[in-house]
Amino acid sequence: MIARRLRAVGHPYKGETLGFVAAQKGGGGCSLDPSSGRNEELQLVLLPSREDLISSPISLRGQDLVSSLLPFTVSPLMSEMNATTQQENVLKRKSDDVGWEYGSLIDPSNLDKVKCKFCNHVSTGGIYRLKQHVAHVSNVVAKCKKSSQEAKDRCKKSLEEASKKRREKTIRELELRDSVNISRVGDEEVNVAGRSEPHKLGPLDKWTCPIDPKLTQAEALHQQKINKELWKKRTHEVQQYVARWMYNHAIPFNACDNDDFKLMCEAIGRFGPGFEPPSKHDLRETLLSQEHARVKSLLQERDAEKMKNGCSIMTDAWSDRKRRSIMNLCTNCADGSSFIKSKEMSAVSHTSEVIFQLVDEGIEEIGPEHVVQVVTDNASNNMGAKKILLEKRPNMFWSSCATHTINLMLQGIGNLPRFTKVLDKAKAFTIFVYGHTRTLDCMRHFSSGKEIIRPGVTRFASAYLTLESLLDKKDQLRKMVVDGRWDSLREVKSKNGKAATTTIMSMPFWKDVKLCLNVFEPLVKVLRLVDGDVKPSMGFVYGEIVKAKKEIKEVYGNVASRYKDVIDVVEKKMKDRLDSPLHLAAYLLNPYYSYADTNIFDDGTITEGFISCVETFYHGDDSKQDQAVNVELRKFQNREGSFAKKLARTCQNFEYNAASWWKLYGNEVPTLQRMAMRILSLTSGASACERNWSTFENIHTKKRNRLTTERLNDLSFFHTI
Repeated sequence: MIARRLRAVGHPYKGETLGFVAAQKGGGGCSLDPSSGRNEELQLVLLPSREDLISSPISLRGQDLVSSLLPFTVSPLMSEMNATTQQENVLKRKSDDVGWEYGSLIDPSNLDKVKCKFCNHVSTGGIYRLKQHVAHVSNVVAKCKKSSQEAKDRCKKSLEEASKKRREKTIRELELRDSVNISRVGDEEVNVAGRSEPHKLGPLDKWTCPIDPKLTQAEALHQQKINKELWKKRTHEVQQYVARWMYNHAIPFNACDNDDFKLMCEAIGRFGPGFEPPSKHDLRETLLSQEHARVKSLLQERDAEKMKNGCSIMTDAWSDRKRRSIMNLCTNCADGSSFIKSKEMSAVSHTSEVIFQLVDEGIEEIGPEHVVQVVTDNASNNMGAKKILLEKRPNMFWSSCATHTINLMLQGIGNLPRFTKVLDKAKAFTIFVYGHTRTLDCMRHFSSGKEIIRPGVTRFASAYLTLESLLDKKDQLRKMVVDGRWDSLREVKSKNGKAATTTIMSMPFWKDVKLCLNVFEPLVKVLRLVDGDVKPSMGFVYGEIVKAKKEIKEVYGNVASRYKDVIDVVEKKMKDRLDSPLHLAAYLLNPYYSYADTNIFDDGTITEGFISCVETFYHGDDSKQDQAVNVELRKFQNREGSFAKKLARTCQNFEYNAASWWKLYGNEVPTLQRMAMRILSLTSGASACERNWSTFENIHTKKRNRLTTERLNDLSFFHTI
């Protein structure tokens, strides 16, 4: 038996002997025992205050203690920590409402009573009343005399936002009701005493009712109350039928928040009794064709944008539940992405010629004059199709998907030895916790129901999210592995369980997690930019990767020997994919970068890429090539004419629209303006195609696995708006 003395080295317990750790060399648990025989002194690092000690994990110096004696129990101290933590978790609501920063529940079972943290006043109207109390915005609620000005402002802003949302919701519902147009043959009518015309039932009848003028005031009020209760009962009965249909057919509960559901209910209500629902044939034939035509008409504005500023065509392959190989074709413009069609390709091999034929058909359908580029992943058959397309259409670009390329960068960096170790430990811990129901329940208890994001198979960026999720729960996880509840689990005593405990208690592990996140984060920001449809990303992808490389170098203190292998991975994956003439020209023509750094025009690589892009964009037109490169580019570079205006500097805002900027200030350089507007309206990734597979999965379920490809196309088309 060995007893090791625990001595505190941090204020306020500095120098105090807290007890002894008695442990058997063969493993097992340990506890504080001052009567042990042999003593060896260890140091216990404590935080500056007792409150911090309760809310933060204990760490012990001495790797032998962590590796061979964990899990251990410090009974009196840990019991107090656990009790306090559990009480705080119970009295805190799982809500991001700002009001909970200034109040807490009195009783977890009563959500109406909330105590103010400033003056201990108890509000009986829930968190809404507490915010009124703190913000001094209501005469019916006592005003807090100790609340700070910041608390008043934040609570007042929260109340105003909530009120604004309620008003907008009410207006939206009224607009939805008014948008329903049902041809009427006859209406449900109620005869009202004293009126010659019948009264038509409508939404206002919920709050009003016909009153016989012969009744006294008391009798009229009584009649009004009866009618109100009848309306409630009538509404409840109808809702029961709706709920029964949703339960029996497993309709998601959030479907009732959809505007189409509300419009359907309003339309049925206006039709009145005797409505005949559509048949299966109507739904899959007549009504499907009509709805397809309606949606297509709604996309006319998007088609107009394609004609004005051009568009991109994206393609990808996928296998459905019946193992049918399907090629997906989508288009993207500044207004968003649209589904064109899908084609079953099970009978043929996905060769370069087959892919080219599918893409070429899509180009002809949209119009060759409106298509600027084709975007695919980096597969060899796609690169072969690129060569064939450029031979037929030399004025078009074929770009590699930026989302796929950046994911490859993250994967390559993650495969470096210095990152592989920490990623493997994080994955092993996550797999262990989620591999056993009791360890998972324990984790959810300490994390207040929050989940650890588990790493995915296809996207390496999910590994970043896993590390970020672990770091966010660092304190809770460290408390968990030193708690008796975790120690009592049989799975924890296994080899994998001990390894998981050691990982969480290891300070070098958390240091490596932070380093990984600091290195991955700049590239993940670029990935989020190119993976979304918020704005066209072609003009930003090259500049943001340059910025990401600079930030990665700063993480390593700009020491070349430390960051070289990371930067080498980024540049290797980027070469011939995200540094094409199209990407370089978009970077140069984006005033967000060229106005901030005029040295861009002196970079030979960028200017050569720009010239090559002009030669492709204006293929065969030497006069326009000369005008764009030798005349108009100089005006843009020197900020002559409209480019010199003060308002032109709005481009320094990252959220601005680059194509709109050129429309406003590029009128004096029409050749360069047309090229810039088209290029800066392009996407840089094919994520819309991948997201369309999720739509296919939702439509083509086990219960609907006999859908034909043509019908699946029509159903998927509705999700493009």
